[in-house]
Amino acid sequence: MSNRHLARTLAMQALFLWDFNGKREENLPQVIKGVFGMFAPDFNNVEFVENLVFGVVKNLTEIDRYIIKYATEWPLDQITIVDRNILRIGVYELILDSEIPAKVAINEAIEIAKTFGGASSGKFVNGVLGAIYKDIEKEEEKQNEAVAN
Repeated sequence: MSNRHLARTLAMQALFLWDFNGKREENLPQVIKGVFGMFAPDFNNVEFVENLVFGVVKNLTEIDRYIIKYATEWPLDQITIVDRNILRIGVYELILDSEIPAKVAINEAIEIAKTFGGASSGKFVNGVLGAIYKDIEKEEEKQNEAVAN
């Protein structure tokens, strides 16, 4: 398992606990520390995990708007906590983190969903993030055409 994949997994676990326990931001540092202690005590990429977790929480309203818009059959509170937080990480990396290539963000989210989610989680995450990505591509094409004209 690559360092970044493990880091995303730890971030998902921290966001799961944070979400499950009432989304209290003041608890995030302890939640992250606890996840590291339980699952990866020797892992040294704390900064990547913290940036991901705090980035998601800081941009939660915008991220959740994307999920609501693109997961039209599922109200946000009816999406499993695991899938919801995998989507949050995926949307954050896809939309707000310019350092992560879009296809990497999508593929990583799908792999984490397959590992931690239910039987159809991978397909669900792929469908939502894939639809967002298609719209991003369309928007970029429009902008490129406008610049060319």
